[in-house]
Amino acid sequence: MAAEIHHVQVAIPAGGEERARGFYGGLLGFAELPKPANLARRGGVWFGTGNLDLHLGVDPAFRPATKAHIAYRVADLPALRRRLAEAGHTPVDDEPLPGYDRFYVDDPFGNRVELLEELCVVSTGR
Repeated sequence: MAAEIHHVQVAIPAGGEERARGFYGGLLGFAELPKPANLARRGGVWFGTGNLDLHLGVDPAFRPATKAHIAYRVADLPALRRRLAEAGHTPVDDEPLPGYDRFYVDDPFGNRVELLEELCVVSTGR
């Protein structure tokens, strides 16, 4: 059986929905998705990222994920780096990953987020 990932869920603290909208919607540009009425009462917020849905769910015993993370492939990583830094989210470089430029940043709750962009390889014809 072939399987595809439909969504991932990341925990946020109670009352964090507006900060999540500012970071994931405002800074990263993810589209907010409506939650079904029966799930909306739990709090949290959902986003679409193009090929994957991100569910931010309220966890009463919230602890940030400082190692486990989701890696988002983005366009114009340098501009995103500047926008995040200007908003107070410090990008952190890590070991190189062949074929990609990347960095990590914490979301407003301390969850680790990886952002990466595929590098263009220019052929010299040799």
